[in-house]
Amino acid sequence: MSSSIPQITDLLDIVISEGGSDLHITAGQHPIIRIAGSLVPITHQPIFSVDDVTTMLKSILPESRSEEFEKNQSIDFSYAHEQKGRFRVNGYITQGASTIAMRLIQHKVRDFADLNLPPILDVFSQHVQGFFVVVGPVGQGKSTTLTALIERINETRAEHIITIEDPIEYIFEEKKSLIHQREVHVDTPDFHTALQAAFREDVNVIMVGEMRDQETISSAVTAAETGHLVFSTLHTNNAAQTIDRIIDMFPSNQQDQVRVQLAGSLVGIFSQRLVPRISGGLIPAYELLLNNSAVANVIREGRTHEISTIIQTSSQEGMVDMDRTLSELVRKGEITIEHAYEHVFDAKIFESYL
Repeated sequence: MSSSIPQITDLLDIVISEGGSDLHITAGQHPIIRIAGSLVPITHQPIFSVDDVTTMLKSILPESRSEEFEKNQSIDFSYAHEQKGRFRVNGYITQGASTIAMRLIQHKVRDFADLNLPPILDVFSQHVQGFFVVVGPVGQGKSTTLTALIERINETRAEHIITIEDPIEYIFEEKKSLIHQREVHVDTPDFHTALQAAFREDVNVIMVGEMRDQETISSAVTAAETGHLVFSTLHTNNAAQTIDRIIDMFPSNQQDQVRVQLAGSLVGIFSQRLVPRISGGLIPAYELLLNNSAVANVIREGRTHEISTIIQTSSQEGMVDMDRTLSELVRKGEITIEHAYEHVFDAKIFESYL
């Protein structure tokens, strides 16, 4: 790499100093950072060559995983930038050249109030067993919400907590709880294997970074049924779609049994979106499903299309409708109506709330 090309650590300093969330390094382009949801080229930095980006990736990629990158042409890992911050890294190949995407992991674990999340989420940190899922598209703060839940348990209860992550993001400081963090590809081959092992590790609370396959979902539901509190994420849009996705992961001859298991073990589903704030930064809009008898019945009977209506009519029980939260953010002057429309589930219902 040319002496005029900055080290990757120099670029990470810029991300932190500018309040950015992500860094993109691509051959043939200036580096780009994401600030408050928008991509901003760092034009005072040079345009990188293919060799520059390859050298940068090699400088932070663990040597033990270089073969994996060559084989799969993409890789996830975490990187600690001195004492300034940790980054979740994805290296991948585009048109034959290495490319890097890095996301800043906030050093301080923030609580629900700091994150502008509803206080009712604290209820889920108090459960002894059950299955709670945080959902939404990529980059909408799911991992941050899970972290706040785990930290709340860590502060208030003496439990054995195991996290299974790919890669590990936040490093927890043990308070009242014993916490073991396991990284896929480093400490365990996959999520499913680590979940199965957790049953023999005297665990109370399990955080599964992402449920990617039937085996992981099946083990997570079983763990919740057998006296554990399980938190996880899915890349789905809302509560109804999440339930359908979980059930559809199984063969048709197993789906009725999965519906029964899910109806009994699920405690809630939280869907969130990060929306640009008029005053700067991002603010979450969200939907919250609480599993009550009505919800359990529609899950068991395969009538998930009724879930959105249950949420809309159950605010007195603590359920939260995404369209209602978006309308409230518009009325409070937090977000523009244009940004709200990008995330509404039902435009007519949203408009009725305004």
